[in-house]
Amino acid sequence: MGDILITDDERDIRELVSDILRDEGFTTRLAGNSDQCMSEIAREVPALMILDIWLKDSRMDGIDILKAVKREHPEVPIIIISGHGNIEIAVAAIKQGAYDFIEKPFNIDQLLVVIRRAMEASRLRRENAALKRGDLAPAEMLGDSVALRILRAQLDKVTKSNGRVMLTGQPGSGKETAARYIHANSARARAPFISVASASIAPERMEEVLFGRESAGKGIEKGLLEQAHGGVIYFDEVADMPLGTQSKILRVLVDQAFQRVGGSDRVQVDLRVISSTTRDLPALAQRGLFRAELYHRLNVVPIQVPSLEERREDIPVLAEHFLAELNRTQGLPLRALADDARALLQTMLWPGNVRQLRNLMERVLILGESNGDISARELPALDEAGPDEGRVVLSGGLATLPLREARELFEREYLLTQINRFGGNISRTASFVGMERSALHRKLKSLGVMTGAKGGARLAWVEGDDE
Repeated sequence: MGDILITDDERDIRELVSDILRDEGFTTRLAGNSDQCMSEIAREVPALMILDIWLKDSRMDGIDILKAVKREHPEVPIIIISGHGNIEIAVAAIKQGAYDFIEKPFNIDQLLVVIRRAMEASRLRRENAALKRGDLAPAEMLGDSVALRILRAQLDKVTKSNGRVMLTGQPGSGKETAARYIHANSARARAPFISVASASIAPERMEEVLFGRESAGKGIEKGLLEQAHGGVIYFDEVADMPLGTQSKILRVLVDQAFQRVGGSDRVQVDLRVISSTTRDLPALAQRGLFRAELYHRLNVVPIQVPSLEERREDIPVLAEHFLAELNRTQGLPLRALADDARALLQTMLWPGNVRQLRNLMERVLILGESNGDISARELPALDEAGPDEGRVVLSGGLATLPLREARELFEREYLLTQINRFGGNISRTASFVGMERSALHRKLKSLGVMTGAKGGARLAWVEGDDE
């Protein structure tokens, strides 16, 4: 539930409080003086502190510790307790950032209520900060295609562990959404999810961004690793991380500790690492462009995220989700997809994958009509073909073939597209194209079109192209 550091010079009190909190499901650490307290904080920052104001045989009293902790770790809630309470002490503690002040002898039920409120307030502050950074992106895996169901099953398995996951797939296929799905369905769901866009950070600033900095003028500035403590750090496009930084990240994975830039103290962290790439990391490692040892550390559980073309059945669901989202977040018109638009979207090429689909929906809402269903005419694939109704523009190769060969080539490509659009379902394909199922099977056989499971999804391909 949470790691609580109890600091009190009376051994009986700190052990009593610790026993009660452990019975409630919390983990606790104990300190009898200021040196022990600060040492515990340096070793690992607690989720909450219970701090006595008067500490015998200590260099610092409770207010001094409160000031120091709030300067370096402002997110940690601190509950002040004292046997010599008065209104002036309480006011001073609250002014310095204490969450609450409780006078000894305290009621343990009252203390538990305050602890739970402080934990919840801390969680809400983290979520609010994450919202401001844009870190709380959707973690839904939308769709019901075979390829997506296989992916979701793989992700569900890894949510139950802390194993490192390497997500691979085409640009825009939804690797970060998959990473957020793991986080949202794991035991770390209430802890931070910090995304590191490796390609967008200047190489000379990478270590400062990741590890933080210590300086006389600015004090301690936490890096992304420290911000992710207790949660998940996601390295997007990890291949773009500088080689020098890769060595230090490797050390973090081994020790779960690091030093800030300009600092000398070791910072202990508890992290789950998820990374992603669109590139061939083993090939890069062979060329000396990526550390092989780091690759093997990160690639404990490899998961392939399917492209949008491998899950064409999901395209209408995703498109309608984006239309609703754009209406909610940007105030764009709320419009549905007409049947012809849904069909066309499922047959288009999507080199930019899910990201390209979202961008297209935004473009249609901005440039299209303000109401009514979105028709196929409003989609760029038809817009760019010209104004003539009903015309099909032939490619140069198709236009040079005799009719029989051109018709065979067209039928093959048309049926391949339709079968893949319906996720390999022959019955649905036959219904849409207006053929009996048995006739469609005969036609596919004559055209050399094969169907079956391929790459986790049911697809169609031309015989001889499946090598």
